[in-house]
Amino acid sequence: MIGEIIAIGDELTSGSVLNTTSYFAASHLFAAGHEVLAMTTIGDDPEVIGRTLQRALQRADFVIVTGGLGPTTDDLTNAAVSSALDRPATFYPEIFKKIQAYGTNLPTGQQISLEKLAWLPAGAHALNTEAKMAGYFLVQDGKPIFFLPGVPQEMKDLLLETVLTRLAVWEGEEVRQVRQKVYKVVGLAESEINRKLAHLEGRDPRVRIGYYPVFPEVHVSLTVTGASSQEAETAFKKYDGQMTALLGDCCYGSGTDTLESVVGSLLAGRGQTVAVAESCTGGLIGHTLTKIAGSSAYFLGGVVAYSDALKERLLGVNREIILRSGAVSADCARAMAEGMRRVTPVDHALAVTGIAGPTGGSEDKPVGTVYFGLASPDKTQTFLFHFSGDRRQVQALASQTALDLLRRHLLGLNSLVLIMDGGQCKTNRL
Repeated sequence: MIGEIIAIGDELTSGSVLNTTSYFAASHLFAAGHEVLAMTTIGDDPEVIGRTLQRALQRADFVIVTGGLGPTTDDLTNAAVSSALDRPATFYPEIFKKIQAYGTNLPTGQQISLEKLAWLPAGAHALNTEAKMAGYFLVQDGKPIFFLPGVPQEMKDLLLETVLTRLAVWEGEEVRQVRQKVYKVVGLAESEINRKLAHLEGRDPRVRIGYYPVFPEVHVSLTVTGASSQEAETAFKKYDGQMTALLGDCCYGSGTDTLESVVGSLLAGRGQTVAVAESCTGGLIGHTLTKIAGSSAYFLGGVVAYSDALKERLLGVNREIILRSGAVSADCARAMAEGMRRVTPVDHALAVTGIAGPTGGSEDKPVGTVYFGLASPDKTQTFLFHFSGDRRQVQALASQTALDLLRRHLLGLNSLVLIMDGGQCKTNRL
């Protein structure tokens, strides 16, 4: 079925609150075999709500509306729907009885305001009579419209527990079987990935490939549909194998994988440890590694040595190196990594030193110049990257690159050539 999602709330259109509910709904609807034609975010304006809903009903098989169902004066969805669809507001005593049961401990004034939740457009049906949250659906011209609360967790619960189930068995709809996978890619630009995969597109109407830049990565989705589970699975295996081969070493994982979780699993599986020596990233690599629960098993800690004095004092970087080559140099990155291994009993030490900008660059070392050091029991390697972007982007790219260099080392892969949209240049092993 083809659906449309409408998110309502001034807090969304003002940018005060991030609209996560539409993203959640779209991803789960897509995974269930439905196509989302459009996602619209609008404010608490009854006229706009009505027009948007009417337009959606003209072009979609079903509509999901989130937000504006609460008891306060700015919750206007129900009144707007009643007017737009010519469905007079109707009091539902059975719904109010449930509301009263859940609100017995509330002050009298709040109990009175909750009565608003029981006034719904004529023909409405509660999505879940046992649930504590608002939510209902109605059928307009044979098309279901689902009204869900704007509170993310409440909306997610109702979507998963009731909406997807009702759509799956909607009369007359042929339910497609869907297989989907998201590939996480580093080190390749979106345009380069598209060039590699372009010949797979358009050959089979059951197959769809999507490209989604999620800085500093690119995520690629493969969606395969079939009339039966066997048909979908057979086609999925064929295209999954081809995409995996074409993306190669630059695909570090899929689904819920993150680069830090993959690196953590590699270290934990080998019983090895890592520490970091950071300058221009200011602790971002360590912060990223410790996002993973249980990271203490393999991440021992780090040093943020921003000044030359601390590089010398804490990591043992020889002053002659800084005077001769500079703090932003391959020699300094090597000394930082090896110094980290001397002061910490780890298997691997990552070091990074560079110029994040917007100032501090020179003709020889422009902003975005970043050197990396990776010291392991067998050898120490250094790498040079030239990134572009603002300060935050350079730091994010440097952190990601450090982790990917470690991933590749642990897997015995060659160092990558990093080419990403935004003007990054190739890396050189020094």
